[in-house]
Amino acid sequence: MRRRDFITLLGGTTVWPITVRSQPSKVPRLGFLGSASPSGSAKAVDSFRMGLQDFGYVDGRTLVIEFRWAEGKYDRLPQLVKELIAADIDVLITHGTPGTRVAKQATRTIPIVMAISGDAVATGIVASLARPEANVTGSTFFLPQLNAKRLEVLKEALPNIAHPAGLSNPDNPVSRPIIPAMQSAAMALNLNLQVSRAHGPSEFDRAFAAMVGSSVDSVVVTEDGEFAPSFGTIARLALENRLPSIGAQEYADAGGLIGYGVDVIGLYRRAAYFVDRILKGTKPSDLPVEQPTKFELVVNLKTARALGLSIPDTILARADEVIE
Repeated sequence: MRRRDFITLLGGTTVWPITVRSQPSKVPRLGFLGSASPSGSAKAVDSFRMGLQDFGYVDGRTLVIEFRWAEGKYDRLPQLVKELIAADIDVLITHGTPGTRVAKQATRTIPIVMAISGDAVATGIVASLARPEANVTGSTFFLPQLNAKRLEVLKEALPNIAHPAGLSNPDNPVSRPIIPAMQSAAMALNLNLQVSRAHGPSEFDRAFAAMVGSSVDSVVVTEDGEFAPSFGTIARLALENRLPSIGAQEYADAGGLIGYGVDVIGLYRRAAYFVDRILKGTKPSDLPVEQPTKFELVVNLKTARALGLSIPDTILARADEVIE
């Protein structure tokens, strides 16, 4: 036996060397519950990953993200949450009110970070923004007021409209407070608001046919996980039916006339802040729910020309982006 293989102490006692191995630290596992599809959420996921990198996390190396996608089918959310919980995740990231509510019902112990959620107080997800209850925190914004504001912006851009429609998904619980807020705004603007309901892409054609049949002259596209991946389809149908429309800023990018809303992509990057704090030991209940303060206005002049419309200079001057 070679000398380096053992140590002989006084008295001839042989002590075999002890190899001390440091225990590998546990790699955090995140669960990402997407209400929409991977393709429709690609920019948001990329932004979230960039946010994680800001705090020194690299997906696949220093943490792992487990993804589950409902593809717009909300009835799949409970099973997807169960799968994520079974994957031994440390933090669960959610998109939208339906997914967040299902996640909260499924676990009271795993921290939940809302990348984005519509009016978390009104929908009962948290009791207050300053001291969110239990295991939920993240970002929320007041969708009722936002969609009422979209109606105001549409009226300012097109003073002659009189009979707008609000395209809404009745399956989404956040739609319940949105419609009354839009109706109040419509009354103040002397508009006759019609509610047009669609559960998803398979009903868009029917919804627009019904709008045209009832002499609707414009459309407000409300927030919904089913609608966002199909903004291009909705914008095309609005254009084909000669209906000026407004929705989220990404809606204008997809061909809608006007986009007005929060920086959703930025909120996904901000979600990484909550994840980092939680992984470092902060309780979700000690992290106040945040509200976005930046709202963006986008005008698609290509669509305006196709509709034969002229957008007032006051709107164009305020726009953060004008698509030529």
